[in-house]
Amino acid sequence: MSRSGKNAVILIVDGLGDLPVAALDGLTPLEAARTPILDRMAAAGQYGLVDPILPGEIPNTDSGVGLLLGLPPDQAGVLHRGPVEASGAGRQLSAGEIAVRANFATVEEQPDGLLVTDRRAGRIIEHAQELARALDGMDLGDGIRADFRNTDQHRGVLVLSGPGLDPAVSDTDPGDGVNPAYLRKSRPLRTSAGLAASKINRFTLEAHRRLQDHPVNRARRADGKPAANGIITRGAGSAFQPECRLERLGLRAAVVAGCNTVLGLARLFGHDTVHQPGFTAALDTDLEGKISAALGALDDHDMAYIHLKASDLCAHDRKPLAKRDFLARMDSALEPLLSAGVVVALSSDHTTDSNTGAHTADPVPSLIFDPSAARAGGAAAVKFGETACRQGSMPRLRSFEFLNRILETMGCPPA
Repeated sequence: MSRSGKNAVILIVDGLGDLPVAALDGLTPLEAARTPILDRMAAAGQYGLVDPILPGEIPNTDSGVGLLLGLPPDQAGVLHRGPVEASGAGRQLSAGEIAVRANFATVEEQPDGLLVTDRRAGRIIEHAQELARALDGMDLGDGIRADFRNTDQHRGVLVLSGPGLDPAVSDTDPGDGVNPAYLRKSRPLRTSAGLAASKINRFTLEAHRRLQDHPVNRARRADGKPAANGIITRGAGSAFQPECRLERLGLRAAVVAGCNTVLGLARLFGHDTVHQPGFTAALDTDLEGKISAALGALDDHDMAYIHLKASDLCAHDRKPLAKRDFLARMDSALEPLLSAGVVVALSSDHTTDSNTGAHTADPVPSLIFDPSAARAGGAAAVKFGETACRQGSMPRLRSFEFLNRILETMGCPPA
């Protein structure tokens, strides 16, 4: 039993929110999915919309998840993706080092530069570690060394070490907005970051040279797969130790995840992590295993988080039917939570639009279910989703306020 009175399982369903989709008769994937357990929890508990950061502001994964894990809202703007990815990869940054989130990408040489045709290189999994080894330990001159690690699928982290590095540089990632698009040049955002920007640009050009005819990519082309022959970067930052509101309260949290970003955030906050081979950041993740692991973690933790990434991947890949089907499968796996006697909460880091594949500023459907205070069976039926949550039983909140409400439901005053 939690020192606050009740234990809680908190599900962070990445990219849960969506917009109406024509292929789903104008419903969102969540609204189109069969979700009897979520419907029951919403009807018996509290449900509504949550703005991860502020209304009208488009969140990213690190800030959106971070706020639910206990990041104070005033630190959301200084949390950078690179150091988070390094943390997830077990790479502790030293003073003077900078880390940058990286993707393997598919690029084509053009007269005007490298044209990015697939920002995720077909979501490469096989042999990504082998490609990463071809880039690791690169000498960029002027005493600057580049270390590169693959984390999961197409994702990786680039760490630059050496004198005079300032992380205030722009991204080379052209983003999801318009594709194909040219790889951007990293540019200094202040004078002192000129060296770092130039070394990132040198790394991306040398990475393409090394990867273009790598045996892994020759085999991928022969199999009709997109080559992972380029690197795009974003979210540069240096070592950063965020505060954690849960730590202030003396609460112990465990995080069950397969996503390197979320595992990195958990470690930065001092939360325990639970990861097994079947806990992936893809559609094949072991949903039942994650729920069982979270309930088991409550034996010696106050709270257990479960992160699910696949819903976001489906939306980024513009596959709303796959997102609908994953959410229905997730709902079926939630049944053990109904009889566990714990507070159950569900929210998300951001909305991802299956029509465009991009994050949006729309609020996310969220709920809190407390079996000890569940409303009687006479409560009106709810089809949990974006439309229902607009008129839900919970006022529109920000993520840090939603976490406060979870803590209050557990019997613990907010920090």
